[in-house]
Amino acid sequence: MSLLTRLGRNDGQNQQEEIFAAQNKAQQQVEEDIYQRLKYHIHQRIVVEMTPEEKNSLTVAKHNPREVEQIIARYCRQYLQAESFTIPRGQKDRLIADIRNEIIGLGPLEPLLQDDHITEIIVNGPKKVFVERQGKLTRTKVEFYDNNHIMNIAARILTPLGRRVDELSPLVDARLEDGSRVNIVIPPLSLVGPAITIRKFSRKPLTVDNLIAYGTLDEKMAEFLQACVKARLNILISGGTGSGKTTTLNVISSFIPEDERIVTIEDAAELKLQHDDLVPMEARPANIEGQGQITIRDLVRNALRMRPDRIIVGEVRSGEALDMLQAMNTGHDGSLTTAHANSPRDVLSRLETMVLMSGLEIPSRAIREQISSAIDLIIQQSRMRDGSRKITHITEVQRLEGNTITMQDVFRYEQQGYDEQGKAIGRFVSTGLRPGFMEKFAVNGVDLPDNFFAAAASRERGAFSC
Repeated sequence: MSLLTRLGRNDGQNQQEEIFAAQNKAQQQVEEDIYQRLKYHIHQRIVVEMTPEEKNSLTVAKHNPREVEQIIARYCRQYLQAESFTIPRGQKDRLIADIRNEIIGLGPLEPLLQDDHITEIIVNGPKKVFVERQGKLTRTKVEFYDNNHIMNIAARILTPLGRRVDELSPLVDARLEDGSRVNIVIPPLSLVGPAITIRKFSRKPLTVDNLIAYGTLDEKMAEFLQACVKARLNILISGGTGSGKTTTLNVISSFIPEDERIVTIEDAAELKLQHDDLVPMEARPANIEGQGQITIRDLVRNALRMRPDRIIVGEVRSGEALDMLQAMNTGHDGSLTTAHANSPRDVLSRLETMVLMSGLEIPSRAIREQISSAIDLIIQQSRMRDGSRKITHITEVQRLEGNTITMQDVFRYEQQGYDEQGKAIGRFVSTGLRPGFMEKFAVNGVDLPDNFFAAAASRERGAFSC
């Protein structure tokens, strides 16, 4: 047989396989469309025909999935028998679970929320749902019926929090019961339909050992940060969106001694601190009449009257930066907060801009003096191309010299590239410079070995040693 003949046969076989795959995909799509229509009709019928007693039973039995499934299964059987539908048992179990999620859960999003490997859920209109696994975004097969279906799920998220999303307030920040962060944007701002972004939080709070295992930092950096928290240094965690700032803030907050009183302030409560004397506070948006708004800045000012040992602000975005700096400068040492910035130097510039957003006319030099005396340490965190999070700088804020705030790195991450699998290769390095705030360590009874800051590079998992 000639080479051309074999190639011709292979081309024909490949074409047949492609046609078969396309037909199979089209058939699966048809079956999925039929299933979705069936689920929609049964769901609507249950909502209409369910008695008040059964609805009350579902509310009471919300945390008893078995009882909920029994009620829904009965309606499914009645509908399928009345309409003479026959579906495989596996599909029937899926149908009951999906309708249960529609009635007492978050509909198509519920299975994604239960998957511990998913860290982020992104809804771009009814037909495009993406998830993040191990730092990589992939599209799922999950779909909504239409825009109204998404709006119903959004209302289910917002109603328990007393918040709303409509044409007058087309965007909103919220949270789920487990603390996962939610952002919702609807038309006319979103041109693809309602858009929901859910930043999931781990069911089990992460520890510093987890961050070390993930390669976010090394043991020496962790020991240093623990000493800084115990020595009551004011710490600012900076980084881009999704870089892990809140996770790091949660972890280093666990170093705060149990006998200290903590007040946390957030737009949407995300921090999961395990302290007895803890007062978490959450900002409140204006109501439909435009009244009743309580801002982060209001809460920071009020926190000063609550006898806190530590004030933790989830994130400073505007004028509350001034109140936070004043709190740090008036005896509330050991406070922590986060801010968006690409480098330790950038975050100081952002802080200056945010202070100016307070509406007070303060000279730039006075603002920089406040910043240099308030902030002791900056933790810069970045999200790498492979999806991993790294603490790239631990930087001391020193003093104001002229019009410039001087800084020095204590630790930093030196990236060397990426391996064949696309994983970041690098090392954490101690610069060998001794911080100027070591007297605070002595005052607060925190000791580190004399050679602790000796210049060295630690080996990162998957990286080479120097």
